[in-house]
Amino acid sequence: MMDKTNIGSSFDDFLKEEVLLDEVTAVAVKRVIAWQIAEEMKAQNLTKSSMAKKMHTSRASLNRLLDATDTSLTLTTLSSAASVLGKKLRIELAP
Repeated sequence: MMDKTNIGSSFDDFLKEEVLLDEVTAVAVKRVIAWQIAEEMKAQNLTKSSMAKKMHTSRASLNRLLDATDTSLTLTTLSSAASVLGKKLRIELAP
């Protein structure tokens, strides 16, 4: 007997699912990064204002960086935050 659970599904449906997975993954990664930056700021007693000043950016830009749901940020911003905190940014493609 034929399994009918996938009847009617299409490649477009698959792509929509993949896009959703990519978006969920991006938000999860951003939450971790935002949390790590916030924790390091606390450990170093850095306020948002002082962190933004050291990054040569606005406090609004820093708030976007720390917003766990805002995935639209640049590598330059991440690198700048890492540098200010005495850390290195590491990004890699994984299998």
